[in-house]
Amino acid sequence: MIKVNLYRNLVSRLLLVLSLALVCGSFSVSLAQQEPVDVVRTDTSLVQLNVGVVDSRGRAVTSLSRNDFAVYEDGVKQTIFQFEPTNAPFSVVLLLDMSGSTISFREQLKLATTRFLDALAPEDRVAVVQFNAKVKRLSNFDANRKDTAYAIKIAEGAGETHLYEALTYALKELQREEKRRKAIVVLTDGLDTNMRNVDRAAVAKAQTDEEALSAIRPHASAPLTAVLNLADRQGVTIFPLALPSGDPKRLPIPGPDITGIYAAARTRLESIANRTGGRLTEINRLDQMARLYAEVAANLRTLYTVAYQAPGDRPRDGKWHEIKVEVAYPELIARTRPGYFAR
Repeated sequence: MIKVNLYRNLVSRLLLVLSLALVCGSFSVSLAQQEPVDVVRTDTSLVQLNVGVVDSRGRAVTSLSRNDFAVYEDGVKQTIFQFEPTNAPFSVVLLLDMSGSTISFREQLKLATTRFLDALAPEDRVAVVQFNAKVKRLSNFDANRKDTAYAIKIAEGAGETHLYEALTYALKELQREEKRRKAIVVLTDGLDTNMRNVDRAAVAKAQTDEEALSAIRPHASAPLTAVLNLADRQGVTIFPLALPSGDPKRLPIPGPDITGIYAAARTRLESIANRTGGRLTEINRLDQMARLYAEVAANLRTLYTVAYQAPGDRPRDGKWHEIKVEVAYPELIARTRPGYFAR
């Protein structure tokens, strides 16, 4: 009986040792299998471009295919991994300025944005976000135009203008839309309250317009840089509609400080449009708003989307990488964002 028990104990110990060896072996194999996947996931990124194509007369060309495009980064041709035609759906954030500067023409503003909805494709998903001193989402992304129109109708507010906080919020909302094409359409005078305070301090000692313009470095703005970096990562195109109240050529009170502040605000709006492949639309008269909103929607519907894989071994050193898109027909012109900073 004692010999039997000893034999059973020996067998149990051998089985335990074998089990531990199998577990350790499986764990090692699992780690070996996971490591390359982690490396690939963290070292590569997809660069997405929304591309507009026009002919020599400026008319949109919407009938091209994937093989008609060539993409170059820093002069090196890239392989196109994804392609979306112009009729592919977009996810759009409609940003509405509900600060004190828009109170006098709210009804015109709301009618104009409703025209924008009418010009979109049925599958486009729209979210409505209002901003003043606070940023508030009025509707989630939805293709139901009645719900979106109601969100526009209830937009209200007054007070300060926190434009760059609103743009950051909109970009983070678009992250939830994952692989869909993405855009932001924002109505504003561009005079963000926080930036305006910073700019006012910079031009406090300026005696002339020239001194004021040189005192402010509009592109060296942390909020602007943050917005551009977020837009780069997702391939979001931003279309600002600039209200006449922010036009540097129509200053309410002439003076070096006001000249510098207004010019810097408009320059930043231009940077947002140019860097993201959008277009700055200047509203010269308020009665033009509805037509210009419809034109932005039509412009959105003429964009192709192409995407390529950035080199995986590239250091994220903040350096600029130039992008150029060409089409197979020399008479056509392609327009997209000019590049991105590797961050």
